Amino acid sequence: MPFPYQHAGTDTFTPELFDAELIEQFDPLLVWASRLVSNRKYEGEIRKKGDVVHINSLLRPTVGDYKLTDGMTAQRPETVDQELPINQAKYLQILIEDAQRVQLASKDLNSPINRQMIRAIAREADTFMGGVIAGKATEFPRIAPTAGTFPATLYTAILDMMLHLDENDIPEASRYVVVSPKVKRHLIEHPSIANAAAYGESGATAHGVIARLAGFTVSSTTAMPPGVDLVAGHPDFATYASQFTGFRQGQSENFRADYIDTLHLYGGKIIRYPDLDTRKADNTWDETKPTKGIVKATVAWPA
Repeated sequence: MPFPYQHAGTDTFTPELFDAELIEQFDPLLVWASRLVSNRKYEGEIRKKGDVVHINSLLRPTVGDYKLTDGMTAQRPETVDQELPINQAKYLQILIEDAQRVQLASKDLNSPINRQMIRAIAREADTFMGGVIAGKATEFPRIAPTAGTFPATLYTAILDMMLHLDENDIPEASRYVVVSPKVKRHLIEHPSIANAAAYGESGATAHGVIARLAGFTVSSTTAMPPGVDLVAGHPDFATYASQFTGFRQGQSENFRADYIDTLHLYGGKIIRYPDLDTRKADNTWDETKPTKGIVKATVAWPA
């Protein structure tokens, strides 16, 4: 978008370069909104705040006994609609002396102030998604370790969460556990965690990953919902839809400088499933009840 004083043929600002750089820096900062914890199956095309993504859940058909004399009875597929509202809109605007010169110099969004702005907008999205997930997770009894038992007690709690998921036939592949930094500090002392540490693995520092254990990818974040220390589950039970609307370039009205900005639209939802959730008379899911595919626990830390 050349300014009036620029010639169209010499305007070289390319918003797509900033888009790619933003996503490259933004995604690894996420934990709750990452693909480790939340799926992105229903993003579609988000244009504005207030958009609604419709998700159809296919009910499980009935398997019948076959008898030669009775033949077979066909069933029509039944679906239950779920709505994913895009109800969050955050913006990022960066003031720079010359948008083209910054881009040509290959600085893009790598300056310290720009990295901090991207970190802030990622934190907003992650905190929001953490609240969505923990808000509908099945609550476990409070974990009460005593002096000298912290690692073993926390490790046992994770195994109890594994048992809950097993008993509800939650898929084993791609399970996760997200823990607070305080839980991480004690959990790493347990031999099973220390031996399964992901430090040094390629990409292990992204999304807060610290270990891979008992079918779980273990991550840690400071963006824990209030009063929650551990959350375990499967990404099929939470979905996150996000879109940056693309960078714009403009001339600041107040400064002898250019600006670039983008709008971040997003939303999140707990996904409901037949046999695990209750269908209401109006053919929607009862979303007041916790999901069985995600569990949470609080630690009673000794004073």
